[in-house]
Amino acid sequence: MLRKEVTITNNIGLHARPATFFIQKANCYKSSIWVEKDERKVNAKSLLGVLSLGIAKGMTVTLIADGQDEELAINALVELILTGFAE
Repeated sequence: MLRKEVTITNNIGLHARPATFFIQKANCYKSSIWVEKDERKVNAKSLLGVLSLGIAKGMTVTLIADGQDEELAINALVELILTGFAE
């Protein structure tokens, strides 16, 4: 199991369009992936779950992955966040 903290840097946070990109990327991997914020943990492959966290610019979240491609999954999701969701 891998855990990695990352700060959201894009202007609108993890809402609507960026959240869709995020879950699409998460669904590319076989590992179980979660997003944790303020002691709430949701499935990173669930749009409603991710949106329910209300993640805004400047917030730090923890990405957690467990499975055969966990390292690839975490690295890809961190890269997606750090590049501002290609916006």
